[in-house]
Amino acid sequence: MEARATAKYIRISPRKARLVADLVRGKTVSEALSILEFTAKAASIYIFKLVNAAVASAGSRPGVDVDSLYVKHIYVNPGPTLKRFRAGPQGRGFRILKHTCHITVILDEA
Repeated sequence: MEARATAKYIRISPRKARLVADLVRGKTVSEALSILEFTAKAASIYIFKLVNAAVASAGSRPGVDVDSLYVKHIYVNPGPTLKRFRAGPQGRGFRILKHTCHITVILDEA
């Protein structure tokens, strides 16, 4: 019995979010939440909320033991990039790319 949660258009670079996602892949839910709670990265907040959402989704189904859940898959895909301009020297404009990402967590019973 799988439980899935997805967060879309998160305003953080996919590369930075993958660093945190790699920390919790394959861990039990309780272990993953404790790792995320003490990780000093901006993406850990989003992934913490996402794992909690997947646990709540699994808990609403009958016959699912929430204590035996683990992070089966977690992946971070790039979202649309926001293109902005910043003033440069001699009247030029420099492009700034503000990256977004989509994060998906899939939990399963051990």
